[in-house]
Amino acid sequence: MQVKIFGHEPAVILYVINAAVAFLVTIPAVGLTEESSGWVMTIASGVVALIVAVLTRPWVVSALTGALSTVLAGLASFGLPLTEQQSGAFVLLVSAVLGLLLRANVSPAPATSSYPPGIHA
Repeated sequence: MQVKIFGHEPAVILYVINAAVAFLVTIPAVGLTEESSGWVMTIASGVVALIVAVLTRPWVVSALTGALSTVLAGLASFGLPLTEQQSGAFVLLVSAVLGLLLRANVSPAPATSSYPPGIHA
């Protein structure tokens, strides 16, 4: 039995959210500095990686993919000579590519309890 959130697998939803956060932090009207946007992107990548690892099997594949995503987000934000917009685009691209690679190699974890509205097993 597969867990679905609004008809989609949780990993797909989470990688879209991660990409959206990476995009939003590059918008000047949001009011984040370059450093704070880097922290937001890196932390968001780490949180997404942890949740995806919990929600998929084998968890090792998703954990490794998530770790790579988080490291690349950190490098884009604090190690590579990229502008804030380039860092956001880089994280967005990494989220999309790793999300596609991850989906081909994992399955949703089996449903084990009741879920809130919109989440179906």
